[in-house]
Amino acid sequence: MACNLKVLSLNRQIVSTTGHVTVDRKMVTASVISLPVFPDTLTNNLPVTTTLTAKNPQSTQKLLTKPVDRKEVTRPGKFGRFGGKYVPETLVTCLGKLGAEFNLVLHDSEFQKELRTALQDYVGRETPLYFAQRLTNHYKNIKGEGPEIYLKREDLNHGGAHKINNAIAQAMIAKRMGRKSIVAATGAGQHGVATAAACAKLSLECTIFMGSTDMKKQASNVLLMKLLGAQVEPVEGTFKDASSQAIREWVGNLDSSYYLTGTAVGPHPCPSMVREFQSVIGKETRRQAMEKWGGKPDILVACIGSGSNALGLFHEFIEDEDVRLIGVEAAGFGLNSGKHAATLARGDVGVYHGAMSYLLQDEEGQILGPHSIGVG
Repeated sequence: MACNLKVLSLNRQIVSTTGHVTVDRKMVTASVISLPVFPDTLTNNLPVTTTLTAKNPQSTQKLLTKPVDRKEVTRPGKFGRFGGKYVPETLVTCLGKLGAEFNLVLHDSEFQKELRTALQDYVGRETPLYFAQRLTNHYKNIKGEGPEIYLKREDLNHGGAHKINNAIAQAMIAKRMGRKSIVAATGAGQHGVATAAACAKLSLECTIFMGSTDMKKQASNVLLMKLLGAQVEPVEGTFKDASSQAIREWVGNLDSSYYLTGTAVGPHPCPSMVREFQSVIGKETRRQAMEKWGGKPDILVACIGSGSNALGLFHEFIEDEDVRLIGVEAAGFGLNSGKHAATLARGDVGVYHGAMSYLLQDEEGQILGPHSIGVG
């Protein structure tokens, strides 16, 4: 029986790892499983940003089940026990104003029209849902049966990634609020490039903080950020260290600066904003799937690093119980090796950067550095 497999926005290093998370909506649980998703022969041929989907998947062993209260999920800024706003008192008012402005633009027809124009003419949306004929043929069995593989080509956006979907929208909000400068943190450099591009369009000052380790690995993105007019500041360490420094910079100048987050982490309303502005990926995917084969994808697969890519694809389908959602984390040398980045599969609950989430921690609750061949 043929399958529809959608490949949309996944890192090739992450696709081939073993740790991934699925959401079982019928049981209302989040299940953490540890099984291979796709072999290296598939992932070595994918673009840097890609995502996958399949039908009739193999049975999986549930290692951990976490119940979710659907009533709690609907509370603003809370997703079950997770999320929230764990910040110093000095930030409560600022985040409250940001949340209010975010709610306003969601219902502001002029803002939405301007955003649609920017996404179309500056970002280059909509991006194609590309049928990968050769990959589809490669994974057919001797009877000619197998999944149909599609790629959601977010790499064709201006800047080369999905990050600009959110960056352009938040930069517009920043300008609407009267902010003159933008601060941001980046890991692989994709969010940095997107933020720099958004600021260049809107004539905003831009400062990007980036881990020194990542700057060495992603020199081309550093150069591109500078060419777009951004000031790139090195921070000793990786993405989490760069994020901490960007937040410090923002806190020191709340009246004129804006912290533009590109990840699904941080205090409310930051994750909700990223989810909303990245959800264009899933909305386009639903519409394009209906046009191409008259239905929905059977399985959606996306990498989970900081979450923006996965949320952008999954959010549109979260209520579709007949669509399986698979998130893939970087398992490094194995989930039991201590050298991985599988925060959801192996992390413990804690509070970091203003929100409750799963974190890699030691016995004393100190944050551990993740390991991955990828940057960030």
